[in-house]
Amino acid sequence: MKIVRAPAAVTAWSDRLRREGVTIGFVPTMGALHDGHRSLIRAARLACDALVVSIFVNPTQFGPQEDLAKYPRPIARDRALCRAEGVDICFEPTAAAMYPPGFQTIVSVPGIARRWEGEARPHHFAGVATVVTKLFGIVRPHIALFGQKDFQQAALVRRLVTDLNLGVEIAVQPTVREPDGLAMSSRNVYLSADQRAAAPLLYRSLQAGAAAIRRGVREGSAVERVMADVVRREASVTVEYLAVCDPVTLEPLTAVDRRAVLLGSVRLGSVRLIDNLLVTVGVKR
Repeated sequence: MKIVRAPAAVTAWSDRLRREGVTIGFVPTMGALHDGHRSLIRAARLACDALVVSIFVNPTQFGPQEDLAKYPRPIARDRALCRAEGVDICFEPTAAAMYPPGFQTIVSVPGIARRWEGEARPHHFAGVATVVTKLFGIVRPHIALFGQKDFQQAALVRRLVTDLNLGVEIAVQPTVREPDGLAMSSRNVYLSADQRAAAPLLYRSLQAGAAAIRRGVREGSAVERVMADVVRREASVTVEYLAVCDPVTLEPLTAVDRRAVLLGSVRLGSVRLIDNLLVTVGVKR
């Protein structure tokens, strides 16, 4: 595995392989890799001839009061995981290389970004859209893999690729969970022991919403009440949102007639957790 920091070097490598007919896969990350990332890397490794994993803690997607400075950066462990999974290039650009003096372009996907995480983190999705556009331009992959846990992010990237004709296939892999159902996340390390014990309640609330839909509950607000009732069992968990949405537009659904995504965010102390569950009417999951 090569560790590359210069964007131009990655682009030159990619251009050479593309001329040779090599299929390039890409997994963009902010590091602190876990088994969720491992599943993305393995899926990409199977789908492509060559594989790039980026490790870049992107400053533009953090708000002024968020955890940029303390975001975990176990780079030696991350590199070891990438090596073990057969990654070809570990792309580790600096912030100065990604945002050099004079940089001023911002990419925005306002429709998908305006609700849910967009309301909770107003700076977040413009930073995501901008850095993903840059990374795609640098790496020039044929396929990029994202995790379902960040459902709104994946929907935004799909819209971005379609709208800007970027020519990258987007593949979304299922959420990888701990044995108790908690979605794997780099931020789970911030949870205290008591918070960690309470954290799976978010997933259980989504499961309760899905079960209600399968029982025949079709009104979106009624499903949301079912989910909220589960979370209220634990006083230490604060609901930010629990929503029943269209899985493409992420607009709230007044009635579930075919497919829906159940989106949730809760706060345990200073830690925010997000999760989601896709539901198809008439199909058990």
